[in-house]
Amino acid sequence: MRTEAEIRQKGMEALLKELGDVEAEIFIKNLIREPFDYTNWQKDLWNDKSVQEISSNADKAVKK
Repeated sequence: MRTEAEIRQKGMEALLKELGDVEAEIFIKNLIREPFDYTNWQKDLWNDKSVQEISSNADKAVKK
């Protein structure tokens, strides 16, 4: 298992790779500024997807 520092580093690398410098900064500012409940966010994240669709998408992502 990775340390918290390693997880933070990998998370920043992923944000920067996907969003770029400016949008990654905006994302981080939004997380800090607004109360954020990850559990509640997850409840609504996949409402429009079936379990089979989510599983299929996860399989495709792993194969990339």
